[in-house]
Amino acid sequence: MEYIVRTENLSKDFGQEKAVSGLNMKIPKGEIYGFLGPNGAGKTTTIRMLLGLIKPTSGRIEIFQKDLKKERLTILGRVGSLVETPSYYPHLTANENLEAMRKILGVRKQRIAEVLEIVRLTDAADKKVKGFSLGMKQRLGIAASLLNNPELLILDEPTNGLDPSGIIEIRNLIKSLPSEYGMTVLISSHLLSEIDQMATTVGIVTKGKMIFQDSIEAMRMYAQQSVLLKVSESDKAWRSLLGRGIKAGLDNGIISLPQQSDEKVAEAVRGLVADGFSVYRVEEEKRSLEDIFLQMTREEQAG
Repeated sequence: MEYIVRTENLSKDFGQEKAVSGLNMKIPKGEIYGFLGPNGAGKTTTIRMLLGLIKPTSGRIEIFQKDLKKERLTILGRVGSLVETPSYYPHLTANENLEAMRKILGVRKQRIAEVLEIVRLTDAADKKVKGFSLGMKQRLGIAASLLNNPELLILDEPTNGLDPSGIIEIRNLIKSLPSEYGMTVLISSHLLSEIDQMATTVGIVTKGKMIFQDSIEAMRMYAQQSVLLKVSESDKAWRSLLGRGIKAGLDNGIISLPQQSDEKVAEAVRGLVADGFSVYRVEEEKRSLEDIFLQMTREEQAG
């Protein structure tokens, strides 16, 4: 598999505080990588290291299979980013703001019209930025980050402070980038609901450590529901299920059947009744991704 970003034991200390600790990040080409964690978990520090804005205390960063330390300028020429709130000249129009940046980057003039089209701001090109809504300003920030036609786009909390319609706009825009423009996107957020609706791969970080990194599907597997059974003589009933070769758990007198098909659940209930147990209640326990995220981060912080 081709990785656009790979870090090995990436660490950053600020005095006694370990902001990032032994981070091994892998971002496959063409993915939207959701970098998820509570506020203060080390996400922005990691992003600043990836962009060469701060130096790691130890570890190594590879972007496009090149060492960032040795080939920083070549690499960063192929990267676009929006870190924290984008800054503009409010008295200038969207066009004029992008023109100022275009000159610094040295890209062709028609690229401005192209990026405004991508973020759907063509109609507002000649409007002064001070009259823009927060969502429009954020889209302009993404337009600026796309000027150099990046292969890797890094967005730090891009929907912060937006209203629901602004969030949907940004989300749809980000989702279109890999398929339409072949970009790989790293997006950080402390909101799982955000990442769940955009990302194809997810990395969860807490207290500077990566505690989970896999596809969003793998994370959803953790969220699959169990069926809970309340029965008479739960301990004996649980043993009778195990004796029938049915996978079951027992907790506080409640039997759980993890991730079983309807047919398996029916078979378990039939077996219990046949063995003389009363089944009082059958219910589905759904675990949301949010629950899992909170559980993972809680366990890690407790540990």
